Amino acid sequence: MSNLIQAAREQVSALTQAAYEKAAADGVLPAGVEVKATVEIPKDPKNGDYASSFAMAGAKAMHMAPRAIAQAVAERLELAGSYFDRAEIAGPGFLNFFLGSKWYGDVLADIEAEGMSYGQSSEGRGRRVMVEFVSANPTGPMHMGNARGGVLGDSLANVLQRAGFDTWKEFYVNDAGNQIHKFAESIHARYMQILLGEEGFPFPESGYHGDDIKELAQGFYEKYGETYRDAPEEKWLADMSAYGLEVNIPKMKSDLARYKIHYDQWFLESELHESGYVAETVEMLAGRGWTYEKDGALWLNTSKLLQEKYLREGKSQEQVDKLDLKDDVLRRANGFYTYFAADIAYHRNKLDKRGFDLAVNIWGADHHGHVARLQAALDGLGLDGSHRLVVVLMQLVNLLQDGKPVRMSKRSGKAIALHDLLDEVSVDAARYFFNSRSATSPVDFDLDLAVREDSENPVYYVQYAHARICSLVARLAQEGETVPAAADVKAGVFATGEEKALIKELAQLPDVIHLAARDFDPSHINRYLLTLAGDFHRFYNACYIRGEAPEVLSARLKLADTVRLVIANGLELIGVSAPEKM
Repeated sequence: MSNLIQAAREQVSALTQAAYEKAAADGVLPAGVEVKATVEIPKDPKNGDYASSFAMAGAKAMHMAPRAIAQAVAERLELAGSYFDRAEIAGPGFLNFFLGSKWYGDVLADIEAEGMSYGQSSEGRGRRVMVEFVSANPTGPMHMGNARGGVLGDSLANVLQRAGFDTWKEFYVNDAGNQIHKFAESIHARYMQILLGEEGFPFPESGYHGDDIKELAQGFYEKYGETYRDAPEEKWLADMSAYGLEVNIPKMKSDLARYKIHYDQWFLESELHESGYVAETVEMLAGRGWTYEKDGALWLNTSKLLQEKYLREGKSQEQVDKLDLKDDVLRRANGFYTYFAADIAYHRNKLDKRGFDLAVNIWGADHHGHVARLQAALDGLGLDGSHRLVVVLMQLVNLLQDGKPVRMSKRSGKAIALHDLLDEVSVDAARYFFNSRSATSPVDFDLDLAVREDSENPVYYVQYAHARICSLVARLAQEGETVPAAADVKAGVFATGEEKALIKELAQLPDVIHLAARDFDPSHINRYLLTLAGDFHRFYNACYIRGEAPEVLSARLKLADTVRLVIANGLELIGVSAPEKM
């Protein structure tokens, strides 16, 4: 669980404080002054690896010039045994610290010790987090939005796990409600058209028009023949929806498995209704005074719940009054519960019944207006939805080929399905590209770039760095040179800027994982891997390994192999393979 960047920063503070206390004891600086200094990492390494503002921060309280304070502190710094081999005064009084060989050696040793778990932390404190993602309607094939949501959710769950959370991956199957009714109607219409011809039976205007519906109807016909020709509506609705789901859900599981996504649970919406959990949840809201009846329907007083939520969050009454807040139907006049009622029940199930500390959902940006309403409803149940429900809203995917948008699938004439995309590009490319930007930014997925085998393709560039190192290690092994243990490396031989920059980048992974977990944004990992690969390629081109003096060869070989391990580690987090040959 090492973080040597943070450890070095803390050591700067401790060394500076100790030197100040000595200066105060010597009577050079006033005693008892509490200085709130910052420790930053300068952009230009010529200005040191860490810079303390101690002298400027303490100048006013000490009634002294910052450079005089800096001089007194610098003269009393005891760097022996620390991560630093020297410190200098710069500008108005910055104390610039320069890392020594101990720090560089410790980075390699820590990564060796932690292996593929390098970068893990305990900041999540074992809190239970459910990440729910994709949750596509099982009425048709998964599309590009589902493809992006899949890799975002899967990678985020991996990142949270590494950050010390106990994570659970879940797919919510909407196998009840209006869309399933429409699904069955669509299959029935195509089934009847098989029997009577397309002109002999009307297709519902709001039905699902894809070829997949025709395939389901054909499959149903082949299984049952004409026996449903005169079946009552209640029977064909139930049986055709069940048949369609029995075919589609395994297809979804298969497509997602091909995409390297496996869930801890596929949760059925129908179970919430059949168990009475939706009705019970609505009754709980009613018991807490959050519902009212109008026109035969039961309504949730969403506007009042939202008003209280926004006031708690710091909005003024005047700001809240300007919002166009509306209430929501929970139970229609016909007695059927709405999708919103089921959604509240599902999230109550997550937070209350199953006891997850946090529920994280990956949703399309078109669900923006639903977020605060659901959080407020959970607040109304006493479940603190405003803090325990986190929704990552995901922008659209723009599929490009030959520099132009691709909107249609050759197979169905509809939006391109995930399985169509994976026929065109590798799973690795799809996962890397869909996770290449923050969820709040649209992704331009360039099909031509995704299949290129050169440095312009980011996933190829990162994987090539890994394969290049594997080849190097194998080649040197044939010559009798094996990767040494970190304890046998003389870190003092790392003298070039390329070597030091590469080791500093290796040390960044714990911070990157922290930021990815904090921001619920796994694209931090992609950007890190691209930077690390770039630093490695620069190191490899500038620093010879074969033919160098034994100590240099050994140290550089260990550095290269450590990069290999960290690239494999990062790629694993985002579900991309680390090939040994390319």
